[in-house]
Amino acid sequence: MSPQEILSKHVKQAIQTAYSLEIDAVEFQATRKEFAGDITVVIFPMLRFIKGNPVQIGETVGNYLVEHVDDVKAFNVVKGFLNIEISDVYFTRFFNAILEDETYGFSAINKDEKAVMVEYSSPNTNKPLHLGHVRNNLLGYSVAEILKASGKKVYKTQIINDRGIHICKSMLAWKRLGIGETPESTGLKGDKLVGNYYVKFDQEYKKEVEKLIANGISTEEAKKNAPILLEAQNMLLKWEAGDAETVALWKKMNGWVYDGFDVTYKNLGVDFDTLYYESNTYLLGKEFVEEGLRTGVFEEEEDGSVWCDLTEDGLDKKIVQRADGTAVYMTQDIGTAIQRIKDFPDVGGMVYTVGNEQDYHFQVLFLILKKLGFDWAKNLYHLSYGMVDLPSGKMKSREGTVVDADDLIDDMAKTAGEISEELGKLDGYSETEKQELYKIIGLGALKYYILKVDPKKRILFDPKESIDFQGNTGPFIQYTYARIQSIIRKANFDYSKPKNDIIERPLHSKEKELLKQLQLFPEVIQNAATQHSPALVANYTYELVKSFNSFYQNVSILGADNALDKLFRVQLSNKVALTIKNAFRVLGIEVPERM
Repeated sequence: MSPQEILSKHVKQAIQTAYSLEIDAVEFQATRKEFAGDITVVIFPMLRFIKGNPVQIGETVGNYLVEHVDDVKAFNVVKGFLNIEISDVYFTRFFNAILEDETYGFSAINKDEKAVMVEYSSPNTNKPLHLGHVRNNLLGYSVAEILKASGKKVYKTQIINDRGIHICKSMLAWKRLGIGETPESTGLKGDKLVGNYYVKFDQEYKKEVEKLIANGISTEEAKKNAPILLEAQNMLLKWEAGDAETVALWKKMNGWVYDGFDVTYKNLGVDFDTLYYESNTYLLGKEFVEEGLRTGVFEEEEDGSVWCDLTEDGLDKKIVQRADGTAVYMTQDIGTAIQRIKDFPDVGGMVYTVGNEQDYHFQVLFLILKKLGFDWAKNLYHLSYGMVDLPSGKMKSREGTVVDADDLIDDMAKTAGEISEELGKLDGYSETEKQELYKIIGLGALKYYILKVDPKKRILFDPKESIDFQGNTGPFIQYTYARIQSIIRKANFDYSKPKNDIIERPLHSKEKELLKQLQLFPEVIQNAATQHSPALVANYTYELVKSFNSFYQNVSILGADNALDKLFRVQLSNKVALTIKNAFRVLGIEVPERM
């Protein structure tokens, strides 16, 4: 049991005994560093029930705890804060209990709970993955792993946006300008080749718009009636009608893109349990548009378009099908959600990892699904995140001014190599070992830099700042892990088993501080799962590492005066390393054994 769990019951009993009153909850916080104590009871909330001086109430409760709770050895009261000192025995007993638990902090899957499906990545097949997709993938993957660690069954998925006008733009540009180019003939990854033609479409479109404007047509009309755009719209109609030539081109170019995506996902270290394709799910969405028309959830306008009126719910009217019968994003998302529950009946909720520019879209989607009568719609969650900016400004796919994900991963490894060489940390490494280590450090720096930030906040991404061996960075934490492994390798005795002598051993203040940090890990995992925030795990890991480094600088480990101190400190160091490794595992970050 945690100190909070132990103390909560006894604080309530103290209030009952002293004041004949019952309180619902006890508020705790960490004791401030300038005061003695390990945990603090906040007295002020009790003043709603007890009339009196908060210092006197604190003294009364403190005396009761010292008398009735073996693990409470002392207390002090500062204004309305009761600072409690917990015995060393409590912490060493806790440590012995977790010593052999390889997955300490993680919970076993609760088979009685419904599973959760986490969607992330969900790219369009008209361009390669870029820096924005990187944040999406890292967030979604990490949240899925954190949910698993918290005891939930999880399915990782994506919806591949493989149809629509944007896909037709790349197809049309290739058909017009491609001269039969393929990934093989150009040496380009398929997703990059197709992305180049998306940019070329935009270039041709702008030329045509300018020509129309020069001929006296208004800017608005020119943008709507550029011949290449009208041809792309016609191509979409042909695709939806099943035109053989259009469908064959669509399959070929999408195939190139999928091959490219697979390489990027592997390099990034993310995976999926199942894939969905918009080209399949939009049809089911259209079926439910018909269903919604029958039940009055949707209404048809005079031009034949179908809408959902959400004005009574504080939103507006939302189109779910165009006048020409073609689907919109909302149609596809309705169909995808329904299909997933059909495919996985044990799923009771879904997490959608999508940027915050789509906040309103998901408000509408979740409300429409509720109106269509799906009970599970109440368990849908939009993991909304802020955009990633660069020092040079915002990325634009149409203009080709994006940071390509593959290039970014390569550049991170290269930068990690340059910095590592400057620091002279790699004596005795073969060239192959160096390259592997550069990749681990570079990718770890990228992932940590992105995941340590609260998902809702925008990020200004600076690659060089992320690869720093000091401060709140991935490499700093990786280096600490490697330092501990070096200590472990030098330990020439068996440290794997709990030893009862340790329980009565007095603790150094730095040992106690480290044990208190370790004890927080299970709660951090649960809170991160509840809040869908890898940042909580990332920043916890940094605090743990800071605590270990303070311990390392102030306490002799292998040079301890006696065998029991040496054993305990090696065991404690090893447990910290394992906790770093497990925390980084749910963030999708590797830790090197040497650095």
